[in-house]
Amino acid sequence: MKLNELTIKQAVEKLDEGVITAVDLAHACLDRIKEVDEKVKALLTVCKNEAIDEAEKADKRRAKGEKGGLLGIPYIAKDNILTKGIRTTAASKILENYIAPFDATVIKKLKKAGAVLLGKSNLDEFAHGGSTENSAFGPTHNPWNQELVPGGSSGGSGAAVASDMCLFALGTDTGGSVRCPAAFCGVVGLKPTYGRSSRFGLMAMTSSTDVPGTLTKTVEDAALVLQAIAGHDKYDASTPDEIVGDYSQKINQDIKGLKIGLPVEYYGEGLSPAVRSAMNEARKKFIELGAEIKEVSLPHAKYAVPVYYIITPSEVSSNLARFDGIKYGLSVKGEDLLEVYLKSRGQGFGREAKRRIMLGTYALSAGYRDAYYLQAQKVRTKIKEEVDAVLTEVDVILTPTQPTAAYKIGSYDADPLQMYLEDIFVIPASLAGLPAISIPCGFAKGLPLGLQLIGARFDENKLFQAGYQYQQNTDWHLKKPII
Repeated sequence: MKLNELTIKQAVEKLDEGVITAVDLAHACLDRIKEVDEKVKALLTVCKNEAIDEAEKADKRRAKGEKGGLLGIPYIAKDNILTKGIRTTAASKILENYIAPFDATVIKKLKKAGAVLLGKSNLDEFAHGGSTENSAFGPTHNPWNQELVPGGSSGGSGAAVASDMCLFALGTDTGGSVRCPAAFCGVVGLKPTYGRSSRFGLMAMTSSTDVPGTLTKTVEDAALVLQAIAGHDKYDASTPDEIVGDYSQKINQDIKGLKIGLPVEYYGEGLSPAVRSAMNEARKKFIELGAEIKEVSLPHAKYAVPVYYIITPSEVSSNLARFDGIKYGLSVKGEDLLEVYLKSRGQGFGREAKRRIMLGTYALSAGYRDAYYLQAQKVRTKIKEEVDAVLTEVDVILTPTQPTAAYKIGSYDADPLQMYLEDIFVIPASLAGLPAISIPCGFAKGLPLGLQLIGARFDENKLFQAGYQYQQNTDWHLKKPII
């Protein structure tokens, strides 16, 4: 096995034994990036010199006796997460040459742990999308078939992990943006509980649902990365002072008696036959492992997509107001201040960003705020209450991650609303602020499929336990794209 193909757990063992060095690992990943990224286009920036420097520092720390953790492990970060001294564009022309003056908290924590940043990954502009086609710098291609999307908005991170350009990647999940690419690319995608990992230094999209998450090769690796990035942050009021336990402590425990809820509403129309079949097999596997399956109902989940696409554009229109051509980013000269605003934003933002700004501004405008935004917030509360209630009856909820496998690039150019509907299974957990994980569970005509487990607030441990046991008894996550 090549070094870049190792899991975090495998690499840490070899580093601890002194069989390999962090510099070896970094070079293996950088070589892989050079080999395949021209086809995949997962990265917007590669920081080779900085990566080798960080790897050398990690090896020095190990030479002094430090072991374990993420020390010397190479990773990639989504390009809407600030990295000091390294370009952070959010895949937008308006920030094409922006250099962040400080690190996001999650980056700071990974630096402290000794992880090695290799580069920044492509995404839908400002994380607006589910396919990574809405990047100002061109789409990312799915490693399993380069004519298809990798999912989004963290598509670059998902594609990078699937094609072994790194050992793990950071993404952000607002309404499925980690879980969707995980499903389409055949990797593990974790959306932690809202507030479990700090948003400080994350370019805000929908502040009430944004959360940094992870894309990894295994569930076990997801637990290791969350261990490093979770916790309270004084710079982010949404991070409660909740104790971060040992996420690996109970991961090996069997799941006999674990109660798994199957929402009847998630298994109706719109589900592709291949996804339905894969979910049936997954259900059987969980029963084999001793879990108890119980049918549950989430009747308001069907409203999650329209609710999300009122709340999200509303928050987007507010959060993107700061990019006005004055303080930072692209600035286009005009005869007066208004013209500077109009030209800078007109040239700097892409089609999807403009669409969401306009939708959000409309939803918040006088005469419409009560009818749209406030009503959406009421339905959101109802959805949250329903999911919370179900999670008092069961330990986790099992659903498909996406209704279909990856689709062709350009499929929804003429009808973006159809793409929005692809998020139907992932949005409820985001609106409710709950942890959720996508795990490979099968294939459809050679393309990976994912199942989703949703847990109670701050109970990521149950997701890891159930997901790990599933992966120990299946081999979907071991299959790799040929590229």
